[in-house]
Amino acid sequence: MWPTDASWGLEYCTLILGPGKIRPRDTQALLSATQAMELRRRDYHMERPLLNQEHLEELGRWGSAPRTRQWQTWLQCSRARAYALLLQHLPVLVWLPRYPVRDWLLGDLLSGLSVAIMQLPQGLAYALLAGLPPVFGLYSSFYPVFIYFLFGTSRHISVGTFAVMSVMVGSVTESLAPQALNDSMINETARDAARVQVASTLSVLVGLFQVGLGLIHFGFVVTYLSEPLVRGYTTAAAVQVFVSQLKYVFGLHLSSHSGPLSLIYTVLEVCWKLPQSKVGTVVTAAVAGVVLVVVKLLNDKLQQQLPMPIPGELLTLIGATGISYGMGLKHRFEVDVVGNIPAGLVPPVAPNTQLFSKLVGSAFTIAVVGFAIAISLGKIFALRHAYRVDSNQELVALGLSNLIGGIFQCFPVSCSMSRSLVQESTGGNSQVAGAISSLFILLIIVKLGELFHDLPKAVLAAIIIVNLKGMLRQLSDMRSLWKANRADLLIWLVTFTATILLNLDLGLVVAVIFSLLLVVVRTQMPHYSVLGQVPDTDIYRDVAEYSEAKEVPGVKVFRSSATVYFANAEFYSDALKQRCGVDVDFLISQKKKLLKKQEQLKLKQLQKEEKLQKQAASSKGTSVSINVNTSLEDMRSNNVEDCKMMQVSSGDKMEDATASGQEDSKAPDGSTLKALGLPQPDFHSLILDLGALSFVDTVCLKSLKNIFHDFREIEVEVYMAACHSPVVSQLEAGHFFDASITKKHLFASVHDAVTFALQHPRPVPDSPVSDTRL
Repeated sequence: MWPTDASWGLEYCTLILGPGKIRPRDTQALLSATQAMELRRRDYHMERPLLNQEHLEELGRWGSAPRTRQWQTWLQCSRARAYALLLQHLPVLVWLPRYPVRDWLLGDLLSGLSVAIMQLPQGLAYALLAGLPPVFGLYSSFYPVFIYFLFGTSRHISVGTFAVMSVMVGSVTESLAPQALNDSMINETARDAARVQVASTLSVLVGLFQVGLGLIHFGFVVTYLSEPLVRGYTTAAAVQVFVSQLKYVFGLHLSSHSGPLSLIYTVLEVCWKLPQSKVGTVVTAAVAGVVLVVVKLLNDKLQQQLPMPIPGELLTLIGATGISYGMGLKHRFEVDVVGNIPAGLVPPVAPNTQLFSKLVGSAFTIAVVGFAIAISLGKIFALRHAYRVDSNQELVALGLSNLIGGIFQCFPVSCSMSRSLVQESTGGNSQVAGAISSLFILLIIVKLGELFHDLPKAVLAAIIIVNLKGMLRQLSDMRSLWKANRADLLIWLVTFTATILLNLDLGLVVAVIFSLLLVVVRTQMPHYSVLGQVPDTDIYRDVAEYSEAKEVPGVKVFRSSATVYFANAEFYSDALKQRCGVDVDFLISQKKKLLKKQEQLKLKQLQKEEKLQKQAASSKGTSVSINVNTSLEDMRSNNVEDCKMMQVSSGDKMEDATASGQEDSKAPDGSTLKALGLPQPDFHSLILDLGALSFVDTVCLKSLKNIFHDFREIEVEVYMAACHSPVVSQLEAGHFFDASITKKHLFASVHDAVTFALQHPRPVPDSPVSDTRL
């Protein structure tokens, strides 16, 4: 039974729905397939009352949703709350007691050894990339990994040294502890000590930023780094890494460059000094690179047959060290080697707080980039293995890894894509694999590190360059983005170019600002469309895109693909007036001019009548001769005024009609467009499809009110449709609804509004036009 409220009247909206569960008739078995399909298409017809917002709230018993005050739960203090916080910020207490030893331990053990075998050469190489002695890469492969084992929520990412982070650290260390122009005059010990202090202080500051952002639940900040931005940034960082290793590949001594265009200056200097290359260094790097590439190709080809990948980097490291020691590459061919690697761990050192002011900008950039890389990889593995990664706790875990690692003279770290893939593919199931790899690195630091004294730096450079293959292959993104989304391609190109030219820190700032501005620009220029009804449905689509969609006679339906707010409210109004095919502003101005002329003519007529009355009254108290003379003068003046009125009338027929219409104050249509001789719009109702609105601000409210006012001035009634409940609440809070615009002007769907508009082709009489334009 439908509601019988008299206010609902006899207005019904027919919806034609798709096929549903219905008992087929026996006769349908005899019909052809096409006829049966046609019947199934039209099996369901539903009739319901036409619903505006007022009726919908009454029918659905609408009420504002209760507000949840999260901050009240944060301030609660109890034993259960304290225990929950402990488990939240120390996840190892949750999963380690439930660790399935029989099922996971063997896989984690093999995975941890595989990752450690990769971690060793990469730690040595990426320390060189950061401008530090190689042993500090081993420290950065031990402390942060073990800390993340305790606090991290991802089971598969491999935390430690990473090329992008290392090159960002290297740009900071080289700018604050530069290399002198004449390398023979460098005190390498003092320079390395200064750079280690800068890098460790930077790591502490990065950790503080990450922990602080995690504790205030600021993990969503990474959402402002879109995938095209991150991929363009990492590709540019890979180019930076590649260029930074050329001096080790060719055995050159280059000047230190930092700041904007430093990459360009470095490439030019490499080209200038290329004739000074050392043949032994070039050959060493080339042979190591070929061996690494061949081993990687074998791993890819034999991936299904091998229980674990061939440790090409470790084998290259051991072989190159043995050959260098046996052949004396340093003395015979002037090949630079790693040098002394002290055994044992270093004591904790407090950061240099005087450097904080110089490092704060770079620290924040590195903190955001490191977290973006870690959380993106963590979410990929979590989705693949059906578990959840807490972005805020990941910030805390990564921050503590950098904070505590910085105290033990580590440089900032993140997670490595190549090591994470190895950790997953070799059977890793939890961060126990990370703990095992860190213990293996500890063994290297304590006992075996000094064995790599004669390792050539060119081999480490070859390891770095070969590992850049994955990031450099992202250059193919340009082709795919050109076909998929040009706006994302623009973000990728701007990010890549800015990072190449302005360096890593400024490049990221420019990229984020540009991507946010592009979002604003795209909301300022959305797709505006006039909708038509798809035949025999309640669906309305753009008439320019759907050839069968036809406009409903007398009704215009307008839609924007984006929300309306202060940045595009004016564009929305202009597009609406343009798409309607009526010059609304011109009609309103002409109407006002003609009405003003009507008032002036009426005022003159009233003044004339008053003057005649005064003359008639004064003539009664004077002599006949004077009365005659006065009458003659009045007749002359009246004749002159009558002539002037006739000239005005003959000169402008429209104004004459307007004046005569206004003389009768009882005429109800004296101010209509038709009575004024102005063209009327070919539609009587305008429907605004507001389904795309996610919020409204004060500018949007004023713009909508002005639309109501302007179109009512040209005798077009305006309705709204498909507003979401939060938007309706914001309309109420902004005092949008009043005596002239009520909730009866807002409908549940476009079809409801169209149906109502067809039943009321003229403006509703009980909805007076507001004379105030906002």
